[in-house]
Order: sequence, then structure tokens, then C-alpha cells
Amino acid sequence: MIRTILLWGVILAAAAFALDYLKYGSFIHALPTQAYIAIVATVFAAGGAYLGWRLTARRAPAFERNDQAVTSLGLTPQEMRVLERLARGESNKEIARTLNLSPNTVKTHLANLFDKLEVASRTQAIGKARDLHLVP
Repeated sequence: MIRTILLWGVILAAAAFALDYLKYGSFIHALPTQAYIAIVATVFAAGGAYLGWRLTARRAPAFERNDQAVTSLGLTPQEMRVLERLARGESNKEIARTLNLSPNTVKTHLANLFDKLEVASRTQAIGKARDLHLVP
């Protein structure tokens, strides 16, 4: 942040010295003071918007699954696929349709997941899975 402020200060100082060096004094008096105030305000507003956009733009970190937790919990690949779909907010029927399973099989996988994660609801399962970095 300090580096950005110093950079803009140097740019503005260089512009002021350039104007003075080139003797644009007569040009400066050609427009009313309010016009220069508007120009400077516009430049600072545009610069502030640009810097705000650049400084606040964050990239999402790449998700890395915790394979040790998967192994220690004894989760099967099919249970992991069900858990991933569960974390996306899909219903049992949607999970069954996507994974080509019967709804009863999905219910069995969910019951196994709840038991292995030691939770009692879908919401708790998703929360614990995210805490353990099993799903994004």
C-alpha cells in the first residue's frame, strides 16, 4: 500500500515538474480553477477505483483434498462421490440420478458417512467434511 502511494506521489511530482519545465503557465490560466479541480478529482476517482479493484480482487486458492483424513476415516471412493454431491446441495434423488445409483443406495452411503464422520445431519456432515478438507 505504501509502495502504491509513493508511486503515485512520484508520478504526480514528475507531472508537476514537467509542466513547470515546459512553461505551461499560460495553458494553466486558460481554464477556470473549477475545471482543474474536476480533472484532478476525476483522475483520483479513476485511480482509486482501479486500485481498489486491484487490491481487493482475490483468487480462490486451489482445493487440496486431505487424503490422510479420507484414509483414516475409511471413506470409500463411492462415499466420497456422494459426499461431494451432498456438499453441492444435491438431494438424494439428484445424487442417485447423477451417480446412477438407486435412492436407497444413496441413503445407505449417507448413513455410512454420518456414522464415519460422527454426525447426525446433512448440514453437520458437510461442515465436518469442509473442516477436514474432504470437500471444497
